[in-house]
Amino acid sequence: MRPLRSPWVVRTLSTLFSAYLRFVYATLRWTRDEQERAEAVWRRREETGAILCFWHARIPLSPNSWPQSPQRQDMRALISKSADGEFIAQTMEKIGFPSIRGSRQKQTDPAKIKGGSAAFRDMAKWVKGGGGIAITPDGPRGPAQVMGEGPPMLARLTGAPVLLVGMASRPCIRLSTWDRTSIPLPFGRAAMVWDGPFTAGGDADLAALGEDWGARLTAVTDRAEALLA
Repeated sequence: MRPLRSPWVVRTLSTLFSAYLRFVYATLRWTRDEQERAEAVWRRREETGAILCFWHARIPLSPNSWPQSPQRQDMRALISKSADGEFIAQTMEKIGFPSIRGSRQKQTDPAKIKGGSAAFRDMAKWVKGGGGIAITPDGPRGPAQVMGEGPPMLARLTGAPVLLVGMASRPCIRLSTWDRTSIPLPFGRAAMVWDGPFTAGGDADLAALGEDWGARLTAVTDRAEALLA
């Protein structure tokens, strides 16, 4: 049996990993670029929800991008229903980020979204109510750093602004996973670079937006890495 299919193992490992991440976060020295883009959206928390996108490999750093606070939209994370997703969901929950469970959208029809339409409806309802949703557009299985039509479709349906954030840390551990997940190490340096906010109009070409936003997300991720070189 795979370890992450045991509920007891998942609970134990998520508790240990969340404690480790909290310790690392307290020791990182951050460089932030273009954060005023995010702050402009945060200031509108009483008017609009928000959609946050970052690549799957940066999940361990992601809670730093949106500290839960009354001054920001209340954030939830879209996390897959896989066994690995359960571990990530429990870890994020312990750090303070509840999840909405389901996989990224691969279709333009919400009824055909992997994991059913419930997750998409839940996200749309949450964002329309003023909440924030964090999405890894290339998760849960890739291809790495490729964005489909899901985030643009959610943005078009809700009218919410989309923020893209690239994150990096040095030193870090790169896992031998499909996305080369980056796990920060204590007492290191980290960088965060923002782009957006973007919106999707009613007549928007979802495929073109996904391609453009994906390229921009890779650019800010590369920029974050360059700031630490």
